Amino acid sequence: MTGRLAGKVAVITGGASGIGRASALRFLEQGARVVIADLNAERARGTLERAASIAPDEHACFVRCDVSQEADLARLVQHAADTFGRIDCMFNNAGLPGAVGPLTEVSVDDWDRTFAVMVRGVFLGIKHAAPIMSAHGGSIINTASIAALNAGAGPAAYSSCKAAVIGLTRSAALELAPQRIRVNALCPGLILTPLLERGREGELPEVLSKAQPWPEPGLPEHIADAALFLASDESRFVTGEALVVDGGISARGPGVFARDNPVGKAIAQSISRGLDAQRDADGRIGFDPGTTGG
Repeated sequence: MTGRLAGKVAVITGGASGIGRASALRFLEQGARVVIADLNAERARGTLERAASIAPDEHACFVRCDVSQEADLARLVQHAADTFGRIDCMFNNAGLPGAVGPLTEVSVDDWDRTFAVMVRGVFLGIKHAAPIMSAHGGSIINTASIAALNAGAGPAAYSSCKAAVIGLTRSAALELAPQRIRVNALCPGLILTPLLERGREGELPEVLSKAQPWPEPGLPEHIADAALFLASDESRFVTGEALVVDGGISARGPGVFARDNPVGKAIAQSISRGLDAQRDADGRIGFDPGTTGG
């Protein structure tokens, strides 16, 4: 099989749906062998069915993985190395909305659970993949967000996690450059994933298209294309970068995310639909597990 990732092996966490699924399928189209890691085994089965229409069955496999647990990450990385002989790209993409609510009301447990998945999970992916990749170099990609760069684009815990991911990305890029391992972050904008759309399928494309300069909504495939660039040798001189892929929405400034703006309202409604907690005067307080499944 030929393609921009021919002969390469990629591990994608959060690979069962949304950006992770789109990236797994795009990588397979371009010749990679892919290990899809996720907690949601049901969604992963659907992704593998899609994968089978693109590449031979032996080019993709699934490992159930909780990225907040070191044993799971170590097992995932070792499985990829044992199955395919190497790792060329580690895409630390798994995430969730996490702790939601005013800082004065968010519980410490919910705050820590959020950081465990979205920051510790990235750290563990780097920690365990880098030694295997050091023999031949490669690319580590971490999913951050425009929420790290724009006040109000996400809940406080989520935004703080994504800012930490950018800082970790840059530190790791310095440390791993001598081993020819590139480390970059992606900062997606508002992307039509199951996480954002839940309960509002069909409503959001028009809202988002009007809110950003680029006249079409963000799709998981847009982020997958950026990930493909970072995973390929075409980005061999790019490291320590936080690549914004948001249709220009950040250029409009943080006001676009205000609660009285259609975009801000859409974000708040999407979060509240996924939250299992009590409602208070300011909205919801609690923990949103996203689409992690069982």
